Amino acid sequence: MIRRWLFCALVLPGLVTGAGKDQVRQPAVAGTFYPGDAKELAAVVDGFLAKVSEPAVPDLVALVSPHAGYPYSGGVAAYSYALLKGKKYTRVVVIAPSHVDAFGFSSVYDGAAYATPLGRVPVDRDFAAKLAGKPGIKLSSRGHQTGGERGEHALEVQLPFLQRTLGQFQLVPVVMGDQSYDSCRALGLALARLIQGNDTLIVASSDLSHFHSYEEAVKLDRKTLQAIEEWDYLSMARNFESQTWEACGGGPIVAAMIAAERLGATRAKVLKYANSGDVTSDRTRVVGYGAVAISKAPHRGTEAGRKFDLTAAERAELLHIARKSVEAAVKDHKLYDWPGSQFPALMQERGAFVTLKKHGQLRGCIGYPSPIKPLGLTVRDVAAMAAVQDSRFRPVTVAELDQLEYEISVLSPLRRVLDIKQIQVGRHGLVMKQGRREGLLLPQVPVEQGWDLTTFLDETCLKAGLPQGAWKDPETDIFMFTSLVFGESTPRRSQ
Repeated sequence: MIRRWLFCALVLPGLVTGAGKDQVRQPAVAGTFYPGDAKELAAVVDGFLAKVSEPAVPDLVALVSPHAGYPYSGGVAAYSYALLKGKKYTRVVVIAPSHVDAFGFSSVYDGAAYATPLGRVPVDRDFAAKLAGKPGIKLSSRGHQTGGERGEHALEVQLPFLQRTLGQFQLVPVVMGDQSYDSCRALGLALARLIQGNDTLIVASSDLSHFHSYEEAVKLDRKTLQAIEEWDYLSMARNFESQTWEACGGGPIVAAMIAAERLGATRAKVLKYANSGDVTSDRTRVVGYGAVAISKAPHRGTEAGRKFDLTAAERAELLHIARKSVEAAVKDHKLYDWPGSQFPALMQERGAFVTLKKHGQLRGCIGYPSPIKPLGLTVRDVAAMAAVQDSRFRPVTVAELDQLEYEISVLSPLRRVLDIKQIQVGRHGLVMKQGRREGLLLPQVPVEQGWDLTTFLDETCLKAGLPQGAWKDPETDIFMFTSLVFGESTPRRSQ
């Protein structure tokens, strides 16, 4: 029988043990998640690595690797670590989630070293101390415990792979007790500010979905992995927090991507995906695993995501959904019961907005910026909300239904603006975000209003409840997107 905790993460109460400045964190899961004998462990890791033949990834900045028991996820982890053969890093930052302790900060181990059966890995204590001085990050033993029913495993299981591929290096062990977007951003920015040169590697420790059927897990995990490749870490963070998507190390992935981006990384490549069902042949309740390389290699073009388009028939069906949804909301005060679609494109999860106009004047506009539902359901939901829940307008009445004009904007993934020169008025929409304040303007808005770029940026700040010019504040992030825009008359697109 499979010991479930070997191939997944369980939240269990753990014993927090104090760590002094000379404390060595002893192995907690040697002999369970991986072999406890040094020779056997080395042979197992080397065996996984020998089966992988991955082309070199130049300018590697970060990796994503799973953290389950080696019999289940070791073969996937090897795809990440095989890239380290022949490379030299003097420091490795490993970011992991906390499974056995609950706390509201990112915990940097306050001891001297982490140990595995292969030996001790010294902590870079100078770097750790500087990192812990940043907001939301502390020197602590929280999340690094070895006692209790089961010690924390997510960081520890990465170390034997690093030891066999890199040999000697210093470790910065970080366990995230808070995986919110703000916590991820704070950790990512703090790392980027401290890392100098190319001698530091970042590793995000994460499994993917948990305990779905094989088919459902593959479907769900593909969404997460696609968002990573599309570099849409904002949508990914939102969907992790809402539990729309799943990854028990989602926070570490987002933090690693934010840090890597600030260090010049522009590309993420999924190296391998599998789940526990591929090992056990039990496909009823599986856990997903992914290996990802994050690098400075040039990204294809300046836009995020794959080119997206809709046929005339698909657009017509979306407009039909929007009209039926508004009619159901206004006449019957209920949600339109959409029966689904024969078009695969309408079953893809995409962000979208529905804009309602009356005699050319705005009558309502609401949307989902991130892909949280199939496109057809998204259009259904936001059309109804635009009609009856846009706080800027009174609800649409039955008498107005025949006078409404519909416009649908299907959004590309969101990608942070690295330089405002990237923004093209009329092509890009913007999301302005500072802490909890956030505002969005669609690509067509500045064109309709006759704004230049500076005005567009200022107006997006105002939409977020921020003062004009807040886009210049380093605490403000600007994300851009394109959209496929079409209505009942002539379809338009900003892509």
